[in-house]
Amino acid sequence: MRLKTKSFLLFVFLINFLLVPVMASGEIFEYRHVKGSRYRILSVVDQSVFINGILSHRAETLNRISVDVTDVDNDKGIHKAVFQTSERLLYSAVQRTQSASGFSWTREYDSVFERDKLGHLTIDPQYFMPVVRNVPVFPGRDLQVGDTWYADAHEVHDFREAFGIKEPYRIPFNAFYEFLGRREWKGVWYPAFSVNYNIDSRPPRVAGSLYPVRITGRFSQIVFWDHSIGQETAYEEDFRIIFEMSNGTIIEFRGKAYAEFIEAEEMNKEQLVEEIIEEIKRLDIHDVSVTAVDEGISLSLDDIRFYPDLNRMLPGEEIKLHRIADILKRYPDRDILVSGHTALAGTTEQRMTLSEQRARTIADYLIKENVRSADRIVIRGFGAERPVADNSTDEGMRRNRRVEITLLEN
Repeated sequence: MRLKTKSFLLFVFLINFLLVPVMASGEIFEYRHVKGSRYRILSVVDQSVFINGILSHRAETLNRISVDVTDVDNDKGIHKAVFQTSERLLYSAVQRTQSASGFSWTREYDSVFERDKLGHLTIDPQYFMPVVRNVPVFPGRDLQVGDTWYADAHEVHDFREAFGIKEPYRIPFNAFYEFLGRREWKGVWYPAFSVNYNIDSRPPRVAGSLYPVRITGRFSQIVFWDHSIGQETAYEEDFRIIFEMSNGTIIEFRGKAYAEFIEAEEMNKEQLVEEIIEEIKRLDIHDVSVTAVDEGISLSLDDIRFYPDLNRMLPGEEIKLHRIADILKRYPDRDILVSGHTALAGTTEQRMTLSEQRARTIADYLIKENVRSADRIVIRGFGAERPVADNSTDEGMRRNRRVEITLLEN
C-alpha cells in the first residue's frame, strides 16, 4: 500500500511538472563598479560624408578611451576618463585619392562622470564626452529573450569648430531595447541586446551664420555584455544622421562603428626601458634615447635627418629605422604613437605641418615594415611646442628636430 501511495504521488508530480510550463532563467543586466579598476575602450567609426547627396569623402575615426574608477558610492561609480580621437582620410572626392596611412591625432577630451548600476549617468554639462549618454540603461528586472524596454537618452556633440557653437550640443532621443539571447563576438558567446533609436530634432537658432535647423538620424546597435566585468565587452552599430543647415546645405553621415573593451597587461615601464636600451646598444643604434612617459615608453630619435624643410629622409636613415622596427616588433600588443617635433624656425603653422608630415613619414615606414597595421598607429605633430634643448644654439635646434615613437600603455 505504501508503494502504491508513493507511485501515485510520483505520478501526480510528473503530470504537474509536464503540465506547468518551466520558466527559463533570464538575465539581469547591471553595471558593476570596483574602486581602483582601470580599463580602456577602443572604438572605430567608418563613415562616408555626403554634401547635398554627393559623396564628399570617406574617413575613419579612432577613439581611445582610458577610464579609472576613482570611487564607488551606493553602487554608483565615479569615472575619470580621457578620450583621444584620431582620424584618417580613406577617400577624397576632391583629390580622388585613397589612403592607407596611420591615424592623425585630432583632439583629446577629459571627462568625469558618475554611473549607477542601471546605467544612468550624472555628468557636469561642461564635458563633451561621452557622446552618447544613458545608453544602455536597464530596467532592473529579470529579462527573458524577446523582452523589450524603453529609456530616455541623449547625444552630446562638439560643434565648436564646425559651427562655432561653444557649448556641448545636446540632442535628446528615446532608445528602444530588446534582449536577443546569446550572440557571438570574436568566437565567444555573450548575452546580447539591441539598441535602436531615431533622432528628429529642430534645434533653436544659435549664434553664428551657420547652424543646424533640423537633425534627423537612425541608429542601430547590438551590445555584447560580459557579466564577469560588469559592462559591455563590445558593440557594433549602423548609423545615418542628416544635418539640414541654415544656408540650405544638407550634410549626411552614414556608416558603421564598433567598439570593444580592451584588457592589456599593465606595462612594467622600468623593465621595458632597460630591455630596449640593451637592444639599442646591441644593435649599435646611435642618437636614440628611451624614457618612461605617462603614455608608455618613448623612443626619441634625436638625430633623424631629413632634407631641409621637407619630410623626406636623407639617404642612410632607413638603416637606423630598420633596427628600431625590429625592436618594436617584439611588443606587438602595444599600439604606437609617432610624434614629430621641430626647432623654432618658420611660422607656427609651418612648424605644425612639417612636424606632422615627418611623423607620417616614419609611421608609413613602420607600416611598410609590418611593425603595425595602419589602424594601430597614431600620428601627431607638435611643431616647436615641446623643446628639449635651447633653440638659440645649433646643437639645441638639432636636438629639437626629432621624432618620438611611443609604445602606448592605453
